[in-house]
Amino acid sequence: MNEPPTTRPAVQGTVRPDDVRSVFDAVSKGEAFETCVHPEVAEEDAVLEVSDFDLWYGEKRALYQIGMRVPVGKVTALIGPSGCGKSTLLRCVNRMNDLIDSVRIEGDMRLSGDGIYGPKVDVIELRKRIGMVFQKPNPFPMSIFENVIYSLRIDGERNRTVLDEVCERSLRGAGLWDEVKDRLQDSALALSGGQQQRLCIARAIAAEPEVLLLDEPCSALDPIATGRIEDLIEELKGAYSILMVTHNMQQASRASDYTAFMYLGRMIEFGPTESIFLRPELQETEDYVTGRFG
Repeated sequence: MNEPPTTRPAVQGTVRPDDVRSVFDAVSKGEAFETCVHPEVAEEDAVLEVSDFDLWYGEKRALYQIGMRVPVGKVTALIGPSGCGKSTLLRCVNRMNDLIDSVRIEGDMRLSGDGIYGPKVDVIELRKRIGMVFQKPNPFPMSIFENVIYSLRIDGERNRTVLDEVCERSLRGAGLWDEVKDRLQDSALALSGGQQQRLCIARAIAAEPEVLLLDEPCSALDPIATGRIEDLIEELKGAYSILMVTHNMQQASRASDYTAFMYLGRMIEFGPTESIFLRPELQETEDYVTGRFG
């Protein structure tokens, strides 16, 4: 670990790291501050832009003035202690939180320039542009083939040549083709946990999404299967823009290009992964990534 700089750059906004009180003190007191965003982030084209985004569950506020730009063709990791809002933010992107009656949001999210929360947004059409993979593999109780081409089926595609091509391309993209090509009509539930998760990734990329959301995709897998998923993430970036939640610091440092550190519903620092882990601008970020708290 590099030694932290003697004088750390100031955080934009009302709280600065050289103040007597820390950023965490400001958070606990409900004082305003802006995320410390590294300049490299602004140099990237963004597939997803989040601006002044807030979310409440009833009276409980879960997200505070979140702002970030998710770069095109890169892997962006969300890290932070349990309950800090990582998965909540991720699920806001494809509006999964709409299913909760008490949820209220303010602010803006844009996917490739299109508003995600506009009054005329067709949520079904929006979700076709966004792939999502959850913590626990969730293949449908149908064949491997039907799992992969599910999104095409619901769009009314019946051309067998098209379906076969998409199935093979997606399974190859998920690194699963050679393992299942001779049993595509077998139940997906017969696959191992790691294979099921790669199948879920194949299902997600079959629709060629603009952004792929991964919510702790390895938390239910053994180390070998985790390694396969991390290798897969490396292979997919470039072709896909990936936003990933992980509680595993080593995984974030290995698998992502950019990392955002969240704490109690706030985004504290956001920048290139190498900088976040080796040269963070905030002492609070360094304390978290080095295991001093959390």
